[in-house]
Amino acid sequence: MAEDGWWLLLGFGGQAVFMGRFVLQWLVSERRGRSVIPVAFWYLSIAGALVLLAYALHRRDPVFAAGQGVGIAIYLRNLQLVRAGRRRRAAENASKTAGTGGISPP
Repeated sequence: MAEDGWWLLLGFGGQAVFMGRFVLQWLVSERRGRSVIPVAFWYLSIAGALVLLAYALHRRDPVFAAGQGVGIAIYLRNLQLVRAGRRRRAAENASKTAGTGGISPP
């Protein structure tokens, strides 16, 4: 396969990963019966955007590259917010069970 063919394959692969995040989000939401954005959505967003960024840089497309670059920053920030929320909930749960011998109050 010619070099351009490999780059096209990479671009389509990145697009498939990027689209896969919406399929994942839809399936998880259907399973839970409400709209949910699973953490894996953000990881797929980053993976797809990195591949698409590489493709955009190869194509020397500044508009496409800028869009993917900004998106990556947003996806990383969302992961930080998810982690901060988990730490906050863990601390709240620890403070609720402190003094109860590790048994959660009713």
